[in-house]
Amino acid sequence: MVGLGDSAALGPHAVRMRTAFQRRTGAFGPEDPWFETRARAFWDDALATQGFASLAAEVLGDETRAIAECIARAHRGFFLVEDVDERGACLVDLWSGAELLVRHIDETQALTFEHAEGAMDARVTGGPSGADLFLLPGAYHHPADALEPAIEVLGVAKKREMSTREALDALMRMELVFRSSSRVKAGFAYRVESLDHRPA
Repeated sequence: MVGLGDSAALGPHAVRMRTAFQRRTGAFGPEDPWFETRARAFWDDALATQGFASLAAEVLGDETRAIAECIARAHRGFFLVEDVDERGACLVDLWSGAELLVRHIDETQALTFEHAEGAMDARVTGGPSGADLFLLPGAYHHPADALEPAIEVLGVAKKREMSTREALDALMRMELVFRSSSRVKAGFAYRVESLDHRPA
């Protein structure tokens, strides 16, 4: 599905979706050290939130339609990783309160679960069989020292009745501020006053 982002049929949609993602979460480019992680987060957003998976399924045919439907229903959350074992991990969503048992999709993800220190903005989906839950590969890890101020920000976002996308996109903008300056502490970057700020 992601490979179709460079195709003549769906390339313009991918460009439009990337622009929308950066408008909501902050701009980034190939020269940035965080480009790869932000690019993976973009593809999770494009596939699940902006509908690229459904567009791709129309091109790829019926065999991918069930997968696209699962991705479209993915649950986005701000997760802490707990109880990691050889099969998967328990993810606790600090935004919704959900606790989800997910399976590893590969060894890299298993290592990511095992060494996760802070919270991650991620999407969880079921497979076509519905028996297991899986984490999409674009999980975006926030720094460990941002956890406390991020929880405070989310508490205010709930009181303001912000949507999941609004609240978690705001945290991604704050994380970009934190990454972009070596002198900024997490408590300065992750703050309630920045909840409604949008990049120019």
